[in-house]
Amino acid sequence: MYLPRRIQHCRVCGSRTEYRVPAGDNRERATCTACGEIHYENPLNVVGTVPVWGEQVLLCRRNIEPRYGLWTLPAGFMELGETTAEGAMRETVEEAGARIELEGLFTILNVVRAGQVHLFYRARMLDAHLDPGPETIEARLFRESDIPWDELAFRTVRETLQLFFEDRRAGRYRVHDGNIA
Repeated sequence: MYLPRRIQHCRVCGSRTEYRVPAGDNRERATCTACGEIHYENPLNVVGTVPVWGEQVLLCRRNIEPRYGLWTLPAGFMELGETTAEGAMRETVEEAGARIELEGLFTILNVVRAGQVHLFYRARMLDAHLDPGPETIEARLFRESDIPWDELAFRTVRETLQLFFEDRRAGRYRVHDGNIA
């Protein structure tokens, strides 16, 4: 699979980098032509929740790109210094202003072409109060039949919601993993 060469300058000294296979490695890495620093590029973690209030699921309408105006589960990039669970809770507060209690990891979805791994937790809302932050146009609760399926922002959100409703109908929740092509 082709991955773009994104690092052009060394983060240590600012000199130009070249992509080459360092000694003892098995793939090309951005390597500084001056100081020899090797720069590793690794997938980013996106963390979020499937917040539930009774029979309804919380969705947020995006106020930012990409996918401005489309619906998503509350989620975003994990920050340094936090666990995946802490990040998922933080994102839910930032995007929807919802108070939640996590109920367990639900989906782990690899988005290889974007260099991301999306992790969603099931969450129980502690009340129905919502106070969306600046990244959200509106936050709303939806019954399964009312989900705006054609207006969902990301395939990982669609997949997670479909799996959630399937598991809910089956009466048991599992941890799901998969790949988004």
